[in-house]
Amino acid sequence: MSELRDTRLEKARSLAELGQGPYALSFDASHRMAALQKDHGDLPKGEERQVSVAVAGRVMTRRVMGKLAFFTLADETGTIQLFLEKAGLEAQQEGWFKQITSLVDSGDWLGVRGTLRRTDRGELSVKVTDWCMLTKSLQPLPDKWHGLADVEKRYRQRYLDLVVSPDTRDTFRRRARLVSGIRRWLDDRDFLEIETPVLQSEPGGADARPFETHHNALDLPLTLRIATELHLKRLVVGGFERVYELGRIFRNEGVSTRHNPEFTSVEVYQAYTDYVGMMELTEQMLSCVCQEVCGSTRITYQGTEIDLTPPWRRATMHELVEDATGLDFFRFVGREEAVAAMAAKGLHTPELADSVGRLLNEAFEQAVESTLIQPTFVTDYPVEISPLARPHRSKPGLVERFELFIVGREHGNAFSELTDPVDQRQRLEAQQARKAAGDLEAQGLDEDFVNALELGMPPTGGLGIGIDRLVMLLTDSPSIRDVIAFPLLRPESRGGDSLAVE
Repeated sequence: MSELRDTRLEKARSLAELGQGPYALSFDASHRMAALQKDHGDLPKGEERQVSVAVAGRVMTRRVMGKLAFFTLADETGTIQLFLEKAGLEAQQEGWFKQITSLVDSGDWLGVRGTLRRTDRGELSVKVTDWCMLTKSLQPLPDKWHGLADVEKRYRQRYLDLVVSPDTRDTFRRRARLVSGIRRWLDDRDFLEIETPVLQSEPGGADARPFETHHNALDLPLTLRIATELHLKRLVVGGFERVYELGRIFRNEGVSTRHNPEFTSVEVYQAYTDYVGMMELTEQMLSCVCQEVCGSTRITYQGTEIDLTPPWRRATMHELVEDATGLDFFRFVGREEAVAAMAAKGLHTPELADSVGRLLNEAFEQAVESTLIQPTFVTDYPVEISPLARPHRSKPGLVERFELFIVGREHGNAFSELTDPVDQRQRLEAQQARKAAGDLEAQGLDEDFVNALELGMPPTGGLGIGIDRLVMLLTDSPSIRDVIAFPLLRPESRGGDSLAVE
């Protein structure tokens, strides 16, 4: 590699001596590759079309065959072949053919002008009459430029992955379209996006361990936000009836194929509705965005067909657990009875699951979650694990909450929001006690949020959706690292497997 780099540095010096860069300031391209391929698809084999074009891109391959040379030039939209003929280039400037074939390597950025020609083999080509080096690449592309075999290198050097993998570029195009599609869908329905603080003095809105930092000027300990929920609900208290935020969330947790400590979510809050209204909003929004991004509401994920056409299945957590295990958690009168019943079914019962409601959730996660392949709203959760949700209108001990599961993964979480400030304080105080007892993911008591609730919040439905997992679904990506441009990895100097689950 060092010798190759030295050789390319010498070529860069030679180009500079010839007045050919090697690092140009600009180039005025007239066409992009995909447009040329589309607009001139009717050009017959062996014929030329006297239309002047100027294109720019990266040289992906090069073949020199005596007095002819063929390069493949790629821009963001696609590729086109460059037809380089010694006689034609030498007529323009002496030595040009030798210069371009000896000083241009794969990986270089090139600007060319010329006319169009369809080769005898049927390849639409730019017959080059003028060229200039835009940027000399000092490192070669991988031998197999259609992709990288080293998965870790793909994540660690995403720029290289993007150069050689059209599929990776398509994934991030789809991600961008999905994000803009969600924003457009919400904006069209009078939702207002308002940014909330990333630095917070009291993290809340989720059960998660925060990242801790410190503001020097104020001598103030702070955390990065673990959710946008509590500030968005403050906005509802203030009179905004439809608000949302799509942005980055930070949770100090392990990494896996489904978790990255820095991820993207969208949270949506609508006054005068409840969790049933949020189900309808979720179905409509995600099916619409899926249609826009994928062209259909029927997609394939890792070989399984998924139908996102509304309406989606709805089932309570109790029903699903009973169907899968035969256990009816409504009948258990205490934790010990539930533990014994779960043990008989081979289900694990962690000590932190200190109530029947928490054990119900454990049974669901162990026996049911991975089986929910088609879109399913799992409803009516235990109050113990839902400190921000409204008590169920007819089922004591439960709350009006749903989570959306697709391909065995949680994709969304929603509540009929708790608007009773006294109940909210009591639940957050209970959370704070758990945190003091050693539960690092339990929430604290945000006094300012409770004070806002005392001013009065209207009936409200709230929804949170993980953008990264949704992109995984719509791009058939097996790992969250495939859909985050720059995922968190252990530094190479630290050693160990940076892709290991923690």
